[in-house]
Amino acid sequence: MVLSLRAIATWSGALAGLMLILAGGLVGAALPLLDLNGGLRVLPLPMTLQVPALLLTALVCGPRSAMLAAVAYLSLGLFQLPVFQGGGGVGYLLDPGFGYLVGFIPAGWLTGRLARQSGMNDLLKLLGASLGGLLVLQLCGLLNLLLGGLSGRWPLGLAQTLVSYSLSPLPGQVLLCCGAALLALVLRRGLKLSP
Repeated sequence: MVLSLRAIATWSGALAGLMLILAGGLVGAALPLLDLNGGLRVLPLPMTLQVPALLLTALVCGPRSAMLAAVAYLSLGLFQLPVFQGGGGVGYLLDPGFGYLVGFIPAGWLTGRLARQSGMNDLLKLLGASLGGLLVLQLCGLLNLLLGGLSGRWPLGLAQTLVSYSLSPLPGQVLLCCGAALLALVLRRGLKLSP
């Protein structure tokens, strides 16, 4: 009975995570800022909310759910559904951003694994787990960019591709990790989850 409840929790977390990642792909990330007149303005960030959706899934639902959600997301995108930022299809395997997408799998696992350790109901610890997942995702993406750059696959050249795919979105992704950790803390406490 316990095993079947755990399986139900894993699969329902994976389904919720997949829905979050898909919805995150439709929403551009933005940062609310106060302007000098006391009003609120929005600064658009050069990314979508897919990465924080994956990290939130891992922080709340655990490593298995996050990995299953990531695998399902990649499968949908590779089978011609336009869920990736630039569309979908098998041709995406040769896109500079594909290494980051593959990085969803180990990033989800690591983040979820870290979040399941004891004493993880603390904002800074959840942020650390989230940043650890982002680091893994970045390393997978950078490895793909370097291998493609060494083989001359990127038309813009390696330096410009690194700036476009890694350095430019990184500060915004770090900010979104903070948001994912904060939301995860609220959800974990509300759902009374313990590692």
